[in-house]
Amino acid sequence: MSDFDSNTVILITRNGMGDAHPALQQKLIGTYLSLLDQNNLLPGAICFYTEGVKLVVEGSPVLETLVSLQKKGVYLLICSTCLDFFQLAEQVRVGIKGGMTDIIEAQRRATKVISI
Repeated sequence: MSDFDSNTVILITRNGMGDAHPALQQKLIGTYLSLLDQNNLLPGAICFYTEGVKLVVEGSPVLETLVSLQKKGVYLLICSTCLDFFQLAEQVRVGIKGGMTDIIEAQRRATKVISI
């Protein structure tokens, strides 16, 4: 049985994955999300906040994968405060804009929260 299920929430707080050169961070998050998608390791939700919101906007290298995950039923929740801070609200191409209350509720309902 997979460690991922509808009760798992993934938190993405960076415009990539890890603490490395930005190009490597982007490559790693692309690989991570692609593997989730290809292997149907589907969390219930992925929450994007702080710099993570940059992954759901026009020009994101992982946009196609996120669209696929959303079509498979993964709830993609994006921090509206963060979008406004980075002036990206009009560039969102996938997911649902929400507030911190929505992110807290997703975490509260989860049996497992993974922060990457």
